Amino acid sequence: MDPADVRYKSNGKIKKKDYKRELDRLQEELVKLQHWIEAEGLKVCVVFEGRDAAGKGGVIKRIMRRLNPRVVRIEALGKPTERERGQWYFQRYAERLPTEGEMVLFDRSWYNRAGVERVMGFCTDEEYERFLTQCPTFEQMLVNSGMILIKYWFSISDEEQERRFRKRNQDPKKRWKLSPMDLEARAQWEEYSKAKDEMFVHTDIEAAPWHVVHADVKKHARLNCITHLLEQIPYEDLTPDPIELPPREDRGTYDRPPIDSQTWIPAVYGSNPVDKE
Repeated sequence: MDPADVRYKSNGKIKKKDYKRELDRLQEELVKLQHWIEAEGLKVCVVFEGRDAAGKGGVIKRIMRRLNPRVVRIEALGKPTERERGQWYFQRYAERLPTEGEMVLFDRSWYNRAGVERVMGFCTDEEYERFLTQCPTFEQMLVNSGMILIKYWFSISDEEQERRFRKRNQDPKKRWKLSPMDLEARAQWEEYSKAKDEMFVHTDIEAAPWHVVHADVKKHARLNCITHLLEQIPYEDLTPDPIELPPREDRGTYDRPPIDSQTWIPAVYGSNPVDKE
């Protein structure tokens, strides 16, 4: 960062107005990318991984804000069902991969096996070793089939994660984010670090490399990640031109029913038309 850059405060963080301006510009580019993906029939899969409270969900939320959920969707799978536990491990993820003209954002993915399942003992050593062997092959198959696979790891310091956990605990609107699993992960920082390092050794492949996002400053992480994502897929601006709206039809003989014949919700804010009768 250029210390003379006026977009930044003295503490090195981007100013709020500049952040909003840059985010709005990037979201406009994401809309262009969406049009391109749909028009060209691209299959785009983006994996978001990282420690708890690293900001994955915040980035995904900003990516999706202006996009069409029929073209770009989020997959955030919960615990596998009894039936899914009996499947090939990658099977339930494969069912949710993008089809032509679609982008899917995985808020955590098949890498659960190399992270939380490994650290918490939710999988056997044999299942874990099988994952490390099969995952590169699985991803190579996806790329060979024409899919664009992009993987992000959100890296956050121990101190910053602790600060965010404490802030969540103090905010009733965010306290739901502190699951028992999060608290256990907090206690096993070193084990998660070892699991992540081992995961990278086996799965940071040329066809689908890991891209690490420095996530200690949320706003910087969001802007940097979206900028990088846009750079991974060459696209052209296919934004439709403004259309000429046709004239509205004459109402003819239509008469609206009396407004007091309908049940209106209470106008806690403002007023209802019926209140003005």
